[in-house]
Amino acid sequence: MGNISSLAFVHPEAKIGKDVIVEPFAYIDRNVEIGEGTVVMSNATVLYGARIGGKCTIFPHATISAIPQDLKFKGEDSLAIIGDRTTIRECVTVNRGTASRGHTIVGNDCLLMAYSHVAHDCVLKDFVILGNATQLAGEVEIDDYAILSGGTLVHQFTKIGPHVMIQGGSKVSKDIPPYTMVGREPLTYVGLNFVGLRRRGFSSEVINSIQDIYRYLYQAGYNTTQALERIEGDLPDTAERNYIVTFIKNSSRGIIRGNMEG
Repeated sequence: MGNISSLAFVHPEAKIGKDVIVEPFAYIDRNVEIGEGTVVMSNATVLYGARIGGKCTIFPHATISAIPQDLKFKGEDSLAIIGDRTTIRECVTVNRGTASRGHTIVGNDCLLMAYSHVAHDCVLKDFVILGNATQLAGEVEIDDYAILSGGTLVHQFTKIGPHVMIQGGSKVSKDIPPYTMVGREPLTYVGLNFVGLRRRGFSSEVINSIQDIYRYLYQAGYNTTQALERIEGDLPDTAERNYIVTFIKNSSRGIIRGNMEG
């Protein structure tokens, strides 16, 4: 208990791991678990249902596991789960789940910048970055290594693929396929996330094969159904091709439109 300030409130039923630091005026509720080496800074609030991994940092005035801002919520037990080594900056809010999924998840090694909001039942996988003041509505899904630049607004139920880069200030109301960079107003495909893919170790050959897929989808004049038929018929059977095709076929909201000039 030497790392827990006497000026903090920690509920006696909270489970606090080894080497956790809780600074003055932090609040930790009952039914909370915090993993080893996590730092909860001054004036941070960790509420009922939070499950926080190890070596996280929660900055001042962040609130984790507040009840959902959803009028269908009836007080059911639910969780807000934060993975290991995730950083939650000032004034971030992560709401816990509803009966829909029962939990909100933020994965490992994520960065949630100041004033960003993660609503009920969202699922963020690993290495996701939310820029300052990015706002996620309920049940949004974001895959590994996606970056949402500052001020991005994401409609409920939207899915964002892995290795996506979204321009700051974007309004996202359609699904965003894997490996892409999107921007402009209204939001459109503007190319591959070349820098991100290279940083993640994708070879030039793989990147070129992904670019071929998106030429069919966005630059060849086909509708989505026609493009998928051509992609599956003409292009090599690769993991990346199959992932993109499956993502698009499973999209309930439809994918963002293309930029015929790109």
